[in-house]
Amino acid sequence: MLKPPFDAAELTVGQLAARSGVAVTALHFYEDKGLIHSRRTAGNQRRYPRETLRRVAFIRVAHRVGIPLRMVAEALAELPEGRTPTRADWSRLSAGWRAELDVRIDRLTRLRDDLSDCIGCGCLSVDRCVLSNPDDRLGDEGAGPRRLLGERLPGESRHGPA
Repeated sequence: MLKPPFDAAELTVGQLAARSGVAVTALHFYEDKGLIHSRRTAGNQRRYPRETLRRVAFIRVAHRVGIPLRMVAEALAELPEGRTPTRADWSRLSAGWRAELDVRIDRLTRLRDDLSDCIGCGCLSVDRCVLSNPDDRLGDEGAGPRRLLGERLPGESRHGPA
């Protein structure tokens, strides 16, 4: 595929995919989720404004650092008239995502630190479990690996029972 001219106002889906490094199917998915928008030609072909390249880059970077697409869509929806995110937008939005990333980092750190003993499921199958769950108290909090989801029992530190 030929690189589109620098001054091209619109890109085909193939040109957008080639220039952004994102598969055509992913671009269609982003469009289905309202992250990017196109217009249709008389022949029903998609045409994307050139600034969609920046939106796709924004989406990819946010997703790569662990921001769910749902949160990316919410952030993009805050921008007036669906405009392309600016450096100031990225700074503001990334600051807002910091707390979410800190929670994920804490979960991954606990997973790494406790991986050799247990995966936090509460199965009590390991003789010496740093994630001991007496009487399956964590089961009252809901399904799944409650420790990895950030649950702690009363009086418990990050490394298990006090």
